[in-house]
Amino acid sequence: MAGTLYVVATPIGNLGDMSARARETLQNCALIAAEDTRHTGVLLKHFGIQTPQLSLHDNNERMRTGEIISHLGAGKSVALVSDAGTPAISDPGFELVRAAAAAGIDVVAVPGPCAAIAALSIGALPTDRFCFEGFLPARGAARRQRLESLAQEPRTLVFYEAPHRVRETLEDCTKAFGAARPATVVREATKLHETTYRGSLQELSSAASKDADFARGEIVLLIGGAPQVHLETDLDRVLRVLLAELPLKQAAGLAATLSGVRDNEAYKRALQLKEQ
Repeated sequence: MAGTLYVVATPIGNLGDMSARARETLQNCALIAAEDTRHTGVLLKHFGIQTPQLSLHDNNERMRTGEIISHLGAGKSVALVSDAGTPAISDPGFELVRAAAAAGIDVVAVPGPCAAIAALSIGALPTDRFCFEGFLPARGAARRQRLESLAQEPRTLVFYEAPHRVRETLEDCTKAFGAARPATVVREATKLHETTYRGSLQELSSAASKDADFARGEIVLLIGGAPQVHLETDLDRVLRVLLAELPLKQAAGLAATLSGVRDNEAYKRALQLKEQ
């Protein structure tokens, strides 16, 4: 009989979050496929687990997948782990899981920590519907383009971000979503220096430029979804009042801030009202 592929979540910081089931699974499997064997080795040593490892990371996943499927086909159970959190969630593992499922091998989740879910649970933003976007593009132009495409997404947005890019990302988010859009940054979740920042995108962008600690450690960025404003009601009402007193561009800018819509959307509607 074929072995089982276990997808095992490991702590994102606090080792106390390692479940008894995760420890038992790692102990009893024939092999552990780890994103970084050195990193996972520290975890295994802490819990006295001596199961052999092989590496499975972004650069070798396609090559390793066939080898691991062979082990599974030979009846050996394999545990898949990433450096922290849940494998295959913005971490290596998807190719292996897909190949195992296609080969008819049992794939079993051993659930546990996940940075995105941990941040959502304390972010104080709506959680009934959310959109996980993982890491944004590293290059500025591509990142801004991605953000623009999400500007009207009504669900809470969840991003992972590298600490050295968080200030620039917040600046880009402020331009794409508007200064008043509510947001939360959770830094170093479950670790000694865990910090949660809440406020508008403008406030968080300002904090990121002043607080050196803001750009340290693992970061999850949450952004409130786009307000669902009916253009014929709230925005129109605000625009009509402002257009009676102010130039079109200035009125549109203020209306966008007050109504929570994008500047270009408010400007377009202001032009329509002027023509009417």
